[in-house]
Amino acid sequence: MLALLFGLFSLFYLFVINSLTNALCVQKEIPAERQPKIFRTINLLLTILLTSTYVELWLAT
Repeated sequence: MLALLFGLFSLFYLFVINSLTNALCVQKEIPAERQPKIFRTINLLLTILLTSTYVELWLAT
């Protein structure tokens, strides 16, 4: 049950952060060729953060 809830939360969180990243790229007029690198970096860091949080919650139960 925890895995399902955390998975749904993670997908929602990644969607929101990607939307905010896109708004940042538009506002700061970041060139299109740099945007994939920015998205990749942010998504990688968020995935690491969410994975470590899931492991921490899994070990606490």
